[in-house]
Amino acid sequence: MNLKPIKPKKISDQVFEQIRELIFKGEFKPGKQILPERDLATTMQVSRTSVRSAINRLVTIGLLEHKQGQGTFVASPDSRRGNPLAVAMDTEDATLDDLLEVRLGYECNAAELAALRATEQDLLSMGKTLKEMEEDLSATDRISTEADAAFHMGIAFATKNPVIVHLMRNFYDFLFISIRKNLAHMYEDQNLLQDVMKQHNTIFECIKDRKSVEAGMAMRHHINFVQNYFRNR
Repeated sequence: MNLKPIKPKKISDQVFEQIRELIFKGEFKPGKQILPERDLATTMQVSRTSVRSAINRLVTIGLLEHKQGQGTFVASPDSRRGNPLAVAMDTEDATLDDLLEVRLGYECNAAELAALRATEQDLLSMGKTLKEMEEDLSATDRISTEADAAFHMGIAFATKNPVIVHLMRNFYDFLFISIRKNLAHMYEDQNLLQDVMKQHNTIFECIKDRKSVEAGMAMRHHINFVQNYFRNR
């Protein structure tokens, strides 16, 4: 038997995971500069070497990018390459409707599980992204793609299912791009955006009230609403 000693998780791995989650949850937004290594090390109470190692890994997988003389920034999903799903999407000429069908499969189940398992911190995080969306809509007549994607990712994290979280991490770029395309078309009709905002709030209220079946149905209604909008354009 080829058994190996169990080793404690490296500090740099923990830094990597924490920054990665902040990106997926919308705390570190695409295009925004992250804190300098020194500040991250101080805040997380780790060495700058551990922070540098984690950042280099995040750059390698495309979540962060270095800009000469400026610092380190969160990469836009548009600029990322190498995701196996991206290659499959390109070669198969997948459509926005195809993406929405996949989201139905993942996200309705995720909403049901989130209603059963979400912690208070999960609810605070989702509530924060909803507030961002509402403030953007009120101030600019638009909904932030970053906040919208973060809300959906927050639901995935709230499931506490590592397989769902892993799948949604790999699906994140397509979730982000899908949402941005959806919203870009809907900017033509403010009533549609108000409907979308109400749907997000309904999903959240069902999760917060621990109504599992209703949460899944609310998510299905939301994604079907978007599907029908594009199919009837």
